[in-house]
Amino acid sequence: MQDHIKNYYGKVLKRSQDLQTDACTTTDRPTPDILQAMALVHESVKSRYFGCGFVVPALLNDCHVLDLGCGSGRDCYVLAHLVGEGGQVHGVDMTDEQIAVANEYKDYHQKQFGYDKNNVTFYQGYIEDLLSLELKPNSFDIIVSNCVINLSPSKEKVFEQAYKLLKNGGELYFSDVYASRRVPSELQSDTELYGECLSGALYWQDFLSIAKKTGFKDPRLVSDRPIFIKNPEIQLKLNNLEFYSATHRLFKLANLDDNCEDYGQAIVYKGTIPYFEKEMTLDKHHSFEKGKIYSVCGNTWRMLNETRLKPHFEFMGNFTHHFGPFSDCGIDIPFDKIITTTNNSHQACC
Repeated sequence: MQDHIKNYYGKVLKRSQDLQTDACTTTDRPTPDILQAMALVHESVKSRYFGCGFVVPALLNDCHVLDLGCGSGRDCYVLAHLVGEGGQVHGVDMTDEQIAVANEYKDYHQKQFGYDKNNVTFYQGYIEDLLSLELKPNSFDIIVSNCVINLSPSKEKVFEQAYKLLKNGGELYFSDVYASRRVPSELQSDTELYGECLSGALYWQDFLSIAKKTGFKDPRLVSDRPIFIKNPEIQLKLNNLEFYSATHRLFKLANLDDNCEDYGQAIVYKGTIPYFEKEMTLDKHHSFEKGKIYSVCGNTWRMLNETRLKPHFEFMGNFTHHFGPFSDCGIDIPFDKIITTTNNSHQACC
């Protein structure tokens, strides 16, 4: 299957319009700095872009970033502009043709950005075998990936190695495709469906389990949308199986709770993140208006306090007192609190 994918993205597909689904498109509106960076990217690089969402989190200046499945390097070059000359961007892709395109335009983009030195490095390799490359553990602030993890035959290894490569407080911020249920084995062996980022997609519950197992205890969904299948023959094969494009952020924080717990903590957003002065969104269920006090669970508090986001918030509270589950996250104690009585005087234990 890996050989097929390399051929599909290296020789069969020539541009994103050749894909049979809209899995590799996004409706998100980029911020002005991203639009400025995109305008500087060479057209030959942009024409071979096959991502499913523009995965660029805020606050990248001077960051060390890794792009998993970088393809022709479009996102890497945008990131290279955003991190600045003090940052570094590394891209990994298994497709020779894509890496060749990415490397061809390194000098072009260095001149476009006005940098004295090149801050982008590309590797031909597999995203489930990152530690075999010249990549140091605990060295990356951010790892991004754009509609690629679903193509890997060893997804758990991808998350394991991403966790090892991230610094403490770093994050894996990525878009990918997910299925509404486990994809049947006969569809998983369909090379066309796999190449279209469908039959290799994880059932979303299995993704959550793998993420938590590999160290990312509290995966946060940022955005999502259903995928439209353009080709009626492909739609017929899928037999009502539904797919979604979704962006998640997974923080490497050692002390996160398995569930959202209440420690009586609160935060206030200062409004200091560029382009998000009025409101900052952490994930789909957590947006913070400037100046407003928000009660938050311990995990959210840590995601803001123990990462690069810290300077942009005021923090109240600590972890001295535990008040049970944080009910605002939809979790509460599951036991009935009303004592019921029966006429039967005999009470059994267990």
